[in-house]
Amino acid sequence: MALQNNWSYPTAIRFGAGRISEIGEACVATGMKNPLLVTDKGLASMEITTRTLDLLDGAGFGRAMFSEVDANPTELNLEAGLKVYREGGHDGVIAFGGGSGLDLGKMVAFMAGQSRPVWDYEDVGDWWTRADSDAIAPIIAVPTTAGTGSEVGRASVLTNSETHVKKIIFHPKVLPSIVICDPELTVGMPKHITAGTGLDAFAHCVEAFSSPHYHPMSQGIALEGMRLVIDYLPRAYADGTDIEARAQLMSAAAMGATAFQKGLGAIHAMSHPIGAVFNTHHGTTNAVCMPAVLDLNEPEIRERFDRAAGYLGIDGGYDGFRAFVQEFNDSFGIPRKLSEMGVSADRIDDLVAMALEDPSCGGNPVTLTTENLRKLFEATI
Repeated sequence: MALQNNWSYPTAIRFGAGRISEIGEACVATGMKNPLLVTDKGLASMEITTRTLDLLDGAGFGRAMFSEVDANPTELNLEAGLKVYREGGHDGVIAFGGGSGLDLGKMVAFMAGQSRPVWDYEDVGDWWTRADSDAIAPIIAVPTTAGTGSEVGRASVLTNSETHVKKIIFHPKVLPSIVICDPELTVGMPKHITAGTGLDAFAHCVEAFSSPHYHPMSQGIALEGMRLVIDYLPRAYADGTDIEARAQLMSAAAMGATAFQKGLGAIHAMSHPIGAVFNTHHGTTNAVCMPAVLDLNEPEIRERFDRAAGYLGIDGGYDGFRAFVQEFNDSFGIPRKLSEMGVSADRIDDLVAMALEDPSCGGNPVTLTTENLRKLFEATI
């Protein structure tokens, strides 16, 4: 069965090996005439980026690129990107890369025509209605990892460079108009990034599946997303050129981000401040936090994982799943403690306070408090 199709849920997705060749067609479809490709520093000089710029140039769209994007993008990166966008007279963004390039690219398109500071559009209540929807530039998203799923998301995560707090900026029109999911672009990922991004997708699916909010469509997507990561991440980790495994993980990443419309939880409430303060890899941080969070949520999620475990090929219901998660982490060399990633216990008070402010708290099955969050950080650091 060929792993290739056209999808329109949650947006128009051109999925399949080699489909980066359609980047020029995608620009035409969105009305772009002078796009700016936004990516991160590490990808700027890589062959997949050069090849994409060659395709754009050959189709008559130039090869403009902005790549001053940090691993955890900040408003300073955004300001620099907006300067390049405006001075170049660009009319759309190709967000290219992993979570950082995708998130920053989406924000450049979002903020290009706005008059208020980006923090005024944080994902709080109806703050998104403050934005001028008509001034949001078109967005094409091209993921080069299989984890974050930002290519199908309506939000971006930005770190405030002064407070070191991660903020989620939301608007429905931040959802890219066209996504090109080409698993060939992920073949060159090193093993540790393959593992970290794959486990990020897994965390999205686990937290969405655990969330108490009602969203049966997301629940089903989260369950199948978990299965794809369980079945295919070991294959991609063992052989980076396994294009079927790469494709299935790319699907799982998009599914995880689609599913977490239902909500995230304590894993992300913890990993956002940890990443902001200590600049850790997001997916790997999620993986380290997951076992302790499962223990906290066990009374509320045991029954649903008792049902799900069999479908996931895991014996023993919830207990089997909980044991599997630790074994899965171990198989990819994921640290058991955050201290192995440079996280220190002397910042726990700050991390707890920041976690309580994170919007992910609202999707956790067990209400998060200063007390239980402190215990989670102590258990993981």
